[in-house]
Amino acid sequence: MSLVTSNHLNRRNFLKTTAATAIAASWPMGGAVAAPKRGGHLRIGLGHGQTTDTHNPGTYENDFVVGLSYAIHGRLVEVAPDGSFIPEVAQSWEATPDAAIWRFKLRKGLSFHSGKPVTAEDVMASINFHRGEKSASAAGPLVAEIQNITIEGDDILVFALSSGNADFPFTLTDYHLTILPAKDDSIDWKSADGCGSYILKDIKFGVSALLERNPNHWRDDVAWFDTIEMLALVDQNARTSALIAGDIDVADRLDLKTVNLLARNQNIDINEIAGTQHFAFSMSTNKAPFDDNHVRMALKHAINREELVEKILFGFGSVGNDIPVGPNQKFYNTDLEQRTYDPDKARWHLKQAGMDGLSVSLSVADAAFNGAVDAGSLFQNSAKAAGIDLKAVREPNDGYWSNVWMHKPFSAVYWDGRPVMDKMFASAYTCGAPWNDTFWCHERFEQLLVAARAELDEAKRQEMYFEIQEIVHNQSGAIIPMFANYVFGTSKKIGKPDIIGSNLDLDGSRWAERWWFV
Repeated sequence: MSLVTSNHLNRRNFLKTTAATAIAASWPMGGAVAAPKRGGHLRIGLGHGQTTDTHNPGTYENDFVVGLSYAIHGRLVEVAPDGSFIPEVAQSWEATPDAAIWRFKLRKGLSFHSGKPVTAEDVMASINFHRGEKSASAAGPLVAEIQNITIEGDDILVFALSSGNADFPFTLTDYHLTILPAKDDSIDWKSADGCGSYILKDIKFGVSALLERNPNHWRDDVAWFDTIEMLALVDQNARTSALIAGDIDVADRLDLKTVNLLARNQNIDINEIAGTQHFAFSMSTNKAPFDDNHVRMALKHAINREELVEKILFGFGSVGNDIPVGPNQKFYNTDLEQRTYDPDKARWHLKQAGMDGLSVSLSVADAAFNGAVDAGSLFQNSAKAAGIDLKAVREPNDGYWSNVWMHKPFSAVYWDGRPVMDKMFASAYTCGAPWNDTFWCHERFEQLLVAARAELDEAKRQEMYFEIQEIVHNQSGAIIPMFANYVFGTSKKIGKPDIIGSNLDLDGSRWAERWWFV
């Protein structure tokens, strides 16, 4: 069988900016980066983490558990800071010319923190945990294309896909797809027995976690801290105050209103990274009045996007166009007209829905994204001119993701986005996907997404993705008014590489492995 071999699929020609060229902007800019060295106790304050979190990889939904997972677990493939795919638990991979069958050779000599060797059976069970009708994993749509997994010898996994997918290695970088010990026809996720570069020593979900460097990890170029203390500091003021006081070394999701003031602190670096993160307001299309697309379109025209970028992002981002991909991504639809604030159009759509006015409630909390409460108020004000009585309802931060998001019919949400367009749409827009927070289904969209994934002709693929974006732009239940840069603060004692990953916040959520004390 003819094979196309690839143990390092470079994405730099795939992405124009985003992860491939995102370089950390630090104020003020420092000199040459000091060489990493081992030692020290890192304290990081994160604007996420809730008491309902668990170790179940299928339920990861916030940056606390994602960052924890990247520290203590391994995956087959890793997204490098420059956006390329590099081997992790896998040593290499190869595909047939039609990209429908993939062989992954596993790295030898790996072990879990318990001392148990990592086997092909463990890896297969870890991926299968997210597959099938009985799985409730949020990664289910990502692995739905896998028809079968077999083991050759003792170190090769063969993935047979339903159709060709040139981006398949990226699927296996997803933070849900952790490698865990096989147990009773499933996996042992409750013990948090990982094969990552840090060992979990203690955790109180929604409060804190304590990690210790894994002395037996296979890599010697990661994991520079001796120990790490993760703190769930959802309150932004508490998180910022802790950074200023020196009680923590890292704080994510800074208050953009005060970033310039914070930058004057001689002990703090402000870091800004442009990526695929976007803020949204999601409407449940399976519930009235959002089951009427004219109502959805009215709300999309009733929001002042420029005002949100100015007053919520303070310029640290850009205007969105109701699609979950940005203009720097490959296959971005350059033909789509930018949607603008237009109360008259909003009123027209309401009239088409048979309405003279509209009254709806929007659930917001700063747990959704920094400034979500204020953004709800601005949306409420702009909607009035369109005859829409929008009530911004402030919800509790704790439990927002488990009790409000996807439970209330209209809610604020943030998405880290995905560098590969197919994965963003598959995760949150396909019919029945666990993270389809608008409960939207569209037959033509589904057909195109499957076809585009398997299409190897670039021109034909672009044509399909253009239509996909047009459908989402005009039909889906997602209002996406803005793309937000990642802005986080670090003590000047923290060393970071020249290139910071932008596929997720905080260096692709790999801060635990990639940063060090200078």
